[in-house]
Amino acid sequence: MGLKEDFEEYAEKAKTLPPTTTDASKLILYGLYKQATVGPVNTSRPGMFSPRERAKWDAWKAVEAKSKDEAMSDYITKVKQLQEEAAASA
Repeated sequence: MGLKEDFEEYAEKAKTLPPTTTDASKLILYGLYKQATVGPVNTSRPGMFSPRERAKWDAWKAVEAKSKDEAMSDYITKVKQLQEEAAASA
């Protein structure tokens, strides 16, 4: 399987992460996913009255220097890490 197929598989697996997954981890995944699928940030930063959208934008902005392949690879690694943590605490 290629990187894109692996990425798509782990994107599906990410949907089954436990509810105990931290917001910080979810934001990291969000930023990497957006970078892998869209590329660098292409919107303006949401205003202070949209803290959730602003946090998501910031997470994406933080990884915009990565190539799409790097972002896919990092996303897969992060999902694997979160799955292992969930299994260890189960």
